[in-house]
Parts: sequence; structure tokens; C-alpha cells
Amino acid sequence: MATSRPTRRLYALFGLISTLVGMGVGHLTASLLTPDSSPVLAVGSGVIDRTPVSLKEWAIKNFESDGFSIGPIDFAARNYDKIVLVGSVFVGVLVLALVAGLLARRSFALGAGLLVVLVAVAAGAVLTRPIVEPLDVVPSILTALAGVGALWWLHRTALGLPLDPRARSSVEVAKAEGARAAAADRTGEPTVDRLSEGHVDAPADADADTRPSRRGVLVVAAVLTASAAVLGGAGRWIIGLRGRPEDIALPEPTAGGALKPLPEGLEARIKGITPLQVANGDFYRVDTRLDTPVVSSDDWTLTVDGDVENELTITFEELLDMPMVERDITLTCVSNSVGGKYVGGARWLGVPLMDILDKAGIGRGADQMIATDFDGMTIGTPIDLLRDGREPLLCVGMNGEPLPREHGFPVRVVVPGLYGFISATKWVTRLTMTTYADTESYWTERSWDTRAPIKPSARIDTPRALTTVDAGKVNVGGVAWAQDNGGVMKVQVKVDGGDWADAQLGPDVNNVYWRQWFREIEVEGGQHTISARVVDGDGELQTDVKAAPFPGGSSGIHSFFFTAAS
Repeated sequence: MATSRPTRRLYALFGLISTLVGMGVGHLTASLLTPDSSPVLAVGSGVIDRTPVSLKEWAIKNFESDGFSIGPIDFAARNYDKIVLVGSVFVGVLVLALVAGLLARRSFALGAGLLVVLVAVAAGAVLTRPIVEPLDVVPSILTALAGVGALWWLHRTALGLPLDPRARSSVEVAKAEGARAAAADRTGEPTVDRLSEGHVDAPADADADTRPSRRGVLVVAAVLTASAAVLGGAGRWIIGLRGRPEDIALPEPTAGGALKPLPEGLEARIKGITPLQVANGDFYRVDTRLDTPVVSSDDWTLTVDGDVENELTITFEELLDMPMVERDITLTCVSNSVGGKYVGGARWLGVPLMDILDKAGIGRGADQMIATDFDGMTIGTPIDLLRDGREPLLCVGMNGEPLPREHGFPVRVVVPGLYGFISATKWVTRLTMTTYADTESYWTERSWDTRAPIKPSARIDTPRALTTVDAGKVNVGGVAWAQDNGGVMKVQVKVDGGDWADAQLGPDVNNVYWRQWFREIEVEGGQHTISARVVDGDGELQTDVKAAPFPGGSSGIHSFFFTAAS
């Protein structure tokens, strides 16, 4: 009886399992070295970098989320656009892994070769990052070795072959013994000596008895699958462990730099309105990272160079010793669509950025500050906008706590009134004075605007779009901002195409901070339309011209339907 050949489905599964094992080993290794060297994260970041702007906008618009629940478990709001973009690539990798398994059924070398090619692509993504260390390639090498090794084990087990290619399988031994016994019988030589020498005659159904068992293949597959899960989970756990907040005592603001506590916001009275001050854990996060960078304050330094009179290098301790101020500032991401969630108000603690730049002495020819993070990500800011009185900060604290790692610990840049893509560099380590003619930053290379003041806008938080409320009196409320236009003077509301009516405003913190607002309306049962707009401090109406986020921020009136049930 001939040994049955493993099925295509089985080998496709082998390719999938082997790829997952390699990914688990690579991710775990990267967690012990540098998380950014993980082949998984490197490919994901490369995908984000190379995704066309139109596709990014589509993903942001369609997958922006406030969070969701599955049974009793609540999931916080996240950037699901990243998950969708990278997830689609991950699915593609898994499909190629299935192909690698199928190729291995025909020729192990072909299947292993495809796995190596996949890892080579990941290694290329690692090595093309702006800042690369020699050890960064180690996770990719181990990924390839682990993936090919796992495929080798599964392949040999499925064929009933020993893992050592120099050894013969039990089938081959049995066949050889059977042949020797048959030859001895023909020549009349005794066969009993074979027993004393540890040999056995091959039974008639040797192939059937010695071919690999289904149970053995499944056991190896299960062991490798569990190993992949454990390795990947361990990598995530180690990264999380390394990412715990550092125990840092923030300095007190200097005389005149401290602020009074914020007044009570409308959220205490109007259900559904975003809090006046957004908690750190709820504050939106938008960046090109798939992980949370772990940067040690002990190793952190800031270099100020380029077209300056005095090049500076500042340690974290030296920064903490500088005069600190508190400022209430609302940040807004250029990716924020009309009515979107990528905006938030917080209290920031930091050193006035211009104090440091004045100490360095900006050259007369410089018109751009390039801020670089620990991994080479660059953001360009017009120097004249830093000098116009808007008080940019090098921040070390957020809402009375050290900066969370996901928001830039140990130090980030915050510039009031400018979208984050031209100002809000997280994990910053270098400030270079240069010109737009000489240097392009990450976003300007991708054709986004170089000057992008935040556009005034009003957002409706309650009622929610397409929801149902009780007919009668309904509180319509939300937040509005006009950071670069003199603050919020008015917010106006329109119901069912009627006239614009003024809303009541919440506390006025400052011109670069948002304001809450609400208006009580009365509606009958049925479907209704609600709209809101802001009037800025200069008395100008928010534009009703619709614009996409690319290249300089979205615009238009936030408007949607809701239903009143009688």
C-alpha cells in the first residue's frame, strides 16, 4: 500500500501556521530590542506611509469611531482607519502564506523561498526607516528562520520523515529490512540473526503501519499554532510593560505661569456634551505609529541645530529646570472631518518654545523649523507663525500628569491654532532651522499644505446623528472652536431649514480653547434636520463651503438627521 500524500488544504494550513510562528518570533525579539524593528509593525507603517491620500481620507471618514461594545465589554474609541488599512495588507500576507504552503507540497524549497521573500520585504521596510540600528535587522532574520523551520517540521512530519534529513524514516527502514529478508530467503541464508541484531522483518502492510498518523500531524500543528500565539502575546506584553509611565515629578509652573482650575463645564448639566477638559485616556490620538513608542527620559536629549548662532543640546533634567508655564489649548488634527472626533481640549505644561529658539539664535535666512522625532519622523512649521505671539510650547505635562507615552512622552511640541501635522511633533528630539526651499518634511513630501491654521467649526455632540429621541423639548449641544480666529463669539443652530438661532455658550477659557454650547429646541414626532455653525471672534461666519481634509483641513457645516418619537 502506498503512503497517502498530504492534502492541499493541509499544506495551505502549514504555510499559514509557519508564517504566524515567524511573525510571533520576530515580534517577541523586537520587543526585547526595539519595537520599531518588528517586521509586522515595519510593514504596517510602510503601508500607512505609502497609502494614497484619497484612500486614507476614505478610511478615516468611514472608520472613525467613538467606541463600541460587545456584550459587557466596552471598547474605547480608536483609529480604526489604521486597522482597516493595515488589516487589508495582513490579509494579503496570509493569502501568500497559504500559497507558500501549497508550493511546499510540490517542492519544499519553493514554499520556503516564498516565506523568505515575504520576510525580505519586511526587512526592507525596517531598513528604510529614517533611523536604523544594526540590531534592527535581527528580528527579521529570526522571523525567516522560525517560519522556514516551522514549515520544515510540518512538512517532514506530514511525510513521516525524521527531522534530521540524514536519518532514514521508519518506512524506509522497514522497506530495507523487508528487502534484505527476501534476499536472504532466496539465497537460503538464515534470518534469525537479524532479530539478535535488532532488525525486524517488514510486515506485508509496512507502509500502512509506519506512515505518519493524522494525530501526529495535528499535534505538531497545534503546538506551533499555540507557540505563535504565545510568542506574539509575549511580545505585546513586553512592549506594554516597557511602556508603563515613568515616575516623574513634574515641576511647578513659575510665577505667573500657573492657571486657575477650569470652570465647571456644561457636561454637568447637558448629557452627551464632550467635557470641557478631555481626560488623557480619552484624548484623541492620530499619528503614523502602529505601536506606542517607548522613549526613556534618561536617554532623551533635544538638539537645536541648522541655521542657528548657537547649537544646543538639552537633557530632560535640564529642560525640567527651565521656567515652566501652563496653557489651556485645543488641538485639532487636519484629518478631522466636519463633525469629527479628532479634536480635544487639555491643559499643557511646558517650556515656552521661543525661549529655547531665542537662546539658539535663529538665522535670518531660516523660514521653517523641522521638528524630528526619535525615529526620524519630521514635521515642518513656518517660523513666522511661531513668532506671532501664539506661545508654542515644549510640553512635558498634560492635564496635571506627565505626558502619556501615546501623546509624546517625554517631550512634544504644541502650537496653538495650527493643525497638528505642521506643529504637534510627539517624541521630539531635534529642532532644525532651515528653509522650505532646502527641506521637505514628511507631510509636505506628500503634498499637504505648509501653512495650515485651524479652520473654525462647530460640532454637534447631542443628539447623535440618525438616533431617536423623545418628541418635545430636546437639548442640542456640542463644542465649537476658532483657535486662530479670535476664539468663539457665537454658536448658531438651525432646525429643519428654519432661521439660525443663537445658542447658549459655556465657559470662555481663552481664544485658543474650544467652547461648549447648547440650545433647547422643541420638536414633534418624525424626522428632523439639525445644523450648527460658529461665529468667530472677528465676527466672521464659519464657511459653508465643503472641503475635504486634504490638503489643508476640512470645512463645511455639521448637519444631520435625527428622529423624534412621539
